[in-house]
Amino acid sequence: MARSMDFKNYSAMGCCIVSAIAEVNYDTTRSTEILRRDAPLTGAGFSQAERLADFLSDFPVDFIATSRYKRALHTIEPYAERTGLRVRQDHRLNERVLSAEPIADWEGFVRRSFEDPDLCVPGGESAREVLCRVRAALEDVLDRDRALPLAVTHGNAMALLLHSLDTSVGYPGWRSLTNPDVYLLHEGQDGSQAFQRVWLS
Repeated sequence: MARSMDFKNYSAMGCCIVSAIAEVNYDTTRSTEILRRDAPLTGAGFSQAERLADFLSDFPVDFIATSRYKRALHTIEPYAERTGLRVRQDHRLNERVLSAEPIADWEGFVRRSFEDPDLCVPGGESAREVLCRVRAALEDVLDRDRALPLAVTHGNAMALLLHSLDTSVGYPGWRSLTNPDVYLLHEGQDGSQAFQRVWLS
């Protein structure tokens, strides 16, 4: 679900945003935040990471920032090893923490948060808080003379970012994200931003 745009109005590629692979060894509905953060990829997940590295070889990436979650690091590791690029970890790219305890209807909670960005439960983050930290991380990545920086985040965080640029990307957009997924974020000379999905799933 990418918004169409005229590339002539954009000075350059802004940033490549990658959604981390979610093929991991845990139950998303029952595990704690620590287990989610430290869960490694499965064998299928590592195969997807190699495929992602093949795909990214066509892009002039010269900087990598990633969530501190282990699956995010594993997602970009093959590409970083092939290119020799250093991976910078940034907690602001971490996945959204929904709550301190498992939420029974967590997908319903995610759906409602697209409509109410301040929706939050104890120990969790609101959509607004997540978007604020992800945007701050991307601003730091973009605020340098780089050809194409790459940032690895997670599905909910990525969907909230896309939703902030195009409100038609809500809950269905989050559900439609693939595993992994890749978008290019563009910033125009007038400061406007747009995005394009480039991953060939």
